[in-house]
Amino acid sequence: MAEISFAILLLSLATIILNVNADAGRPAVFILGDSTADVGTNNFLPGSQARADFPFNGVDFAFSIPTGRFSNGLNSADFLAKLLGYEKSPPPYLSTVNYSRYSLTRQALKGINFASGGSGIFRLTGQLPSDSPNGGKQNVIPMAGQIAQFEIVRSSLVAAMGPLPTLRFLSKSLFFISIGSNDIFEYYRSNNNLSKERFFANLGFAYENQLKALLELGARKFGIISVPSIGCCPSQRLNSPNGGCLEELNDHARAFHTKIKSILCRLNEEYQGMKYSLGNAYEMTINVIDNPLPYNFTNVKIACCGVGRLNAESNCNPNANLCPSRNNYLFWDLFHPTESAAQLAAVTLFSGPTRFVAPINFSQLAQA
Repeated sequence: MAEISFAILLLSLATIILNVNADAGRPAVFILGDSTADVGTNNFLPGSQARADFPFNGVDFAFSIPTGRFSNGLNSADFLAKLLGYEKSPPPYLSTVNYSRYSLTRQALKGINFASGGSGIFRLTGQLPSDSPNGGKQNVIPMAGQIAQFEIVRSSLVAAMGPLPTLRFLSKSLFFISIGSNDIFEYYRSNNNLSKERFFANLGFAYENQLKALLELGARKFGIISVPSIGCCPSQRLNSPNGGCLEELNDHARAFHTKIKSILCRLNEEYQGMKYSLGNAYEMTINVIDNPLPYNFTNVKIACCGVGRLNAESNCNPNANLCPSRNNYLFWDLFHPTESAAQLAAVTLFSGPTRFVAPINFSQLAQA
C-alpha cells in the first residue's frame, strides 16, 4: 500500500513539474556530444585523461572553479540553456547516478547533459590504447554509451509518468548534439588506407543509426551542430609553416556537414513529427576567422592558454601561459573556443540566419 501511495505521489509531482515547465515555455534539454558540450562528465571517469577539471580551465567561471568544461568559463551548451530561459544548464548524467528515482525524474523534466570530452560517433574514438598506462579503463563515453544513459533516464520517466505522457514530453523536448570532430581527427592522423568516401560513409551510417535510436526512444526535436573549421585550430596550425589552416581537415568538416544534412532530410521523411535545426559550425567559425573585428576578436590563431608556438604545443594547465584579454581570443586552448566564442556560437545557433543554421534556427525549433 505504501509503495502504491508513493508511486501516486511521484506521478502527481512529476505531472505538476511537467506542467510548470510547459507553462514557462521551456522544453527540457538533453545534450549529447563531445568536449564542445561537456559540463563535467569526464570528472566522474577515474581513468580518463580527457579532463579539464584543473586550472587554468574555469578561470572565468564563478569563483574560478575548474568544472571540467574545456573553457575559461561557460560553453555553448550553457549559453543555449540560458537562451531557453534556464538559470543554468543541465548537469552531467554521471552526477545523478546516486539520485533517488524521484530526484532523477525531477531533473530529467528539465534536462540532462550526457556529453563526454574526447568522445565520438565511433565506439573506439577517444579510447586509450590497451598498452597505455590507463589502458582498459574508460577514457570517454561514446555516443552509443550516452544514448544508453538516456535510455535509463527515459525508463525513470516512464516509471513516473507512464509511457504515453513520457512520449508526449520527449516529443516536445530538445536534443542538442555536437559530435564528430574527434572521429575526423583520428581518421586524419591514422594514415590508414581507408578512402575519404568510405570513411564518411561509415561515419554517416553510424551517426544515422544513433539518431534513429533516439527517435525510437521518443526524441523528435534535434538541434544538431556540425564540425567547425577544425583545420584552423591552433593545434593544427602548428603543422603549417606559416601558421595557416590545414585545408584537408577543413574539407573533411565540410563533407561531414553535407553528410549530416542528407541524413536529417532522410530521417525527416521517415519519422512523423521529427523537426530539426542544423548548425553549420564550419561557416560560423570561418566567418569569424575571416572577419574577426566586428565580433571583438583580435586574435583568431593563438590559443589563450598553452605553451610554445601559437600556445599550442601543450594542453592548458596551471603552468601554461594565460592571455590577459580572454574576451578577444577565439581559441581557449589547442582545440576549444573561449567563453566569448562559445556565447557567440550559441546566439548564432539560437537566432541566426539560414547561412549558419537551417532550415530553422534553435529558437524556432523550440517553438515548433
